[in-house]
Amino acid sequence: MLSTIVSSKAPVIIVPGLRDSGPAHWQSLWERRLPNTVRVRQERWDDADLERWSRRVADVLERTSPAWIVAHSFGCLASVQALAATGRAVRGVFLVAPADPEKFRIETQLPQEPLGVKGVMVGSLTDPWLSWQKAESWAARWKLPLLCAGTAGHINVDSGHGHWPEGWNLFQRLRTHGHTRGHAVHQLIPVAV
Repeated sequence: MLSTIVSSKAPVIIVPGLRDSGPAHWQSLWERRLPNTVRVRQERWDDADLERWSRRVADVLERTSPAWIVAHSFGCLASVQALAATGRAVRGVFLVAPADPEKFRIETQLPQEPLGVKGVMVGSLTDPWLSWQKAESWAARWKLPLLCAGTAGHINVDSGHGHWPEGWNLFQRLRTHGHTRGHAVHQLIPVAV
C-alpha cells in the first residue's frame, strides 16, 4: 500500500523518457495520484533531441514554476538542461535512472557544475542505460545525493516497477522535509511518512 499523499501547493512536473511512460509506469500512476501535476509532452517520443526536449521542459517550467520535477531516463537529461538554460526556480528535482549522455553524444551539452537545487538522483546497479559508476559521476557533478535502488534495472515497467512504493515514499519525504537523510548511498529503503 502506498502512503497517503502529502498535500503541497507546489505543482509537480512529470518528465518521461524516450517513448513516454505508459499507463502502468510509476510516473503515470503517480501523475494520477498527485494533485496539481503537469506532464511534459514531446512531439516525437522516439527522437532523443536534447535541445527540443529541454525546450519543452522549459516551456512547462515557465508556466508552473516553482515546481517539483519528477524525471525519468532521457527526461532527466532534458530537465537538467532546461534548468541550466533557463535558471528557473524549482522546489527540487527527483531524477530517476538518467540515461547515459554519452550514448546520445550530448555529455558536453549538459551542465558540468552543481545544479544549485535540492533533490536526489536514484540509480540502479543493473541499469542498462547508465552504469552505477557513471551515475556516481553525474550525481557528484550536479551535487545531488545518489541513492541506489539495488539491482532494479532501468526502474520502469520492464524491470517490474509499476507503482514503485519505495520511490513514492522517498519523493514524499523529499517534498515534505526537503532532504533524504537516513538513506545510505548504496541502499534505497521504504521511508515512513
